[in-house]
Amino acid sequence: MDSSKVLEIFKEITRIPRESGHEEAMCAYLQKFAKDRNLACKTDEVGNVCITKEASKGKENVPALVLQGHQDMVCEKRSGVAHDFSKDPIKYEIEDGWMVAKDTTLGADDGIGDAAMLALLDSDLPMGKIECVFTVSEETGMDGAFGMQPGFFTGKTMINVDSEDEGQMFIGCAGGVDTLAHFKYQAVNFNKSYKTLHLHIFNGLGGHSGDDINKGRMNTLSTLAKFLSKELENEEFQLIVLKGGGKPNAIAREAEAVIAAVDVNGVEDRFFKFMEEAVKEYAETDPDIKYTAADCQCTEKPMDNKDADALVRALAACPHGVIAMSKDVSGLVETSTNLASVSMHQMGEVEVVTSQRSSDKAELKEIAEKVAEVFRKAGAEVEHVSEYPGWKPNPKSHILDVCVSSYKKLFGKEPEIKAIHAGLECGLFGEKFGNLDMISFGPTLRNVHTPGERLDLDSLDKFVKHLTDVVTSFC
Repeated sequence: MDSSKVLEIFKEITRIPRESGHEEAMCAYLQKFAKDRNLACKTDEVGNVCITKEASKGKENVPALVLQGHQDMVCEKRSGVAHDFSKDPIKYEIEDGWMVAKDTTLGADDGIGDAAMLALLDSDLPMGKIECVFTVSEETGMDGAFGMQPGFFTGKTMINVDSEDEGQMFIGCAGGVDTLAHFKYQAVNFNKSYKTLHLHIFNGLGGHSGDDINKGRMNTLSTLAKFLSKELENEEFQLIVLKGGGKPNAIAREAEAVIAAVDVNGVEDRFFKFMEEAVKEYAETDPDIKYTAADCQCTEKPMDNKDADALVRALAACPHGVIAMSKDVSGLVETSTNLASVSMHQMGEVEVVTSQRSSDKAELKEIAEKVAEVFRKAGAEVEHVSEYPGWKPNPKSHILDVCVSSYKKLFGKEPEIKAIHAGLECGLFGEKFGNLDMISFGPTLRNVHTPGERLDLDSLDKFVKHLTDVVTSFC
């Protein structure tokens, strides 16, 4: 098995709609893949798929090895791009050794891991029994892993292929929870003496709210809220629309508001001055931030100023970013929180989505409650959803020894052994099924969960060689 075969399968996957919660086409593709190769395949009630390849001759006594990835992808696109994730294939390019989708997410998280598993299933490599498990809705709450019942797979050793840095072996991850705030507001009449103005901050790098939370990138929602909180002190001002961000596990790279005011020219001037300073602050870490202010027409009714003030001040006060670094592992974020999105579902209702992560259960609960309290004080109804456990490292893991020995043999150097601040399904599998020996590794991906997501093809070659060697030498 080589990387060209894996890439070929991944290119097929880029043509399959597979947004979280809508993996039906991907599920059907996996089922057909198994049927065409006479491989045992089962699908559970929530849509998880397990394809089994029995042991090669002479390998019947090798313990079963479970490989695991997720079917879904984060679906994000640049503002103004006409792309329908429910039917359009991902447009990608190969340039300078990278496979990149410039206007949308690429879906290499975790499509490239899925492709590697499928390539193994399609190979004639000498190996023991493998069970390839493809979960659903990992990106929006690990629904597939939560819904999986005991017995869906039988192996006691698992390789998760959902990591993003080649040469790094992950043996632990953070747990997490989403905190949602629901605001209700009174709609009031538009003041006819006011003019409307559209404020827009965009082109931020955004990124994964676990892997990229410590990289100093702008959260455009936080930035816009801080500006608006000052403007609402002016009585001759109305807030009509406020929205931005996207998925709970992505840093908000775009935010916009529609306001009405007597002196829109004054608001515009103050916005430009405010943003000039903000852009300077992020010049090194998020260098391509853009912003506009333009006259606009708006049919929605404004918020009552008291309600608007409560919402905006809560958003401005909501913590975002790294809360604590690990005391035990140098450079590892221990606890963080992400102000992910604001949306207006219908007249009179606003939903705010935030996500918290920590490798410490007590700290996770503490930061989630701190965020909740900010919004409760502003009059919102708050709930915690989609909580998942962390994965405690086991430095004495057998599969870790196998993977490290293989890497040293193939590439002549030691891989890095790390824990990750992002969430992996390993934590949930370990808690639910127990007694699992687990590791996670993969090729190098960049700009995950954002348009411009890219896959390093040289790292893919090394990942495939390593995975192949581990699976064929495992005993």
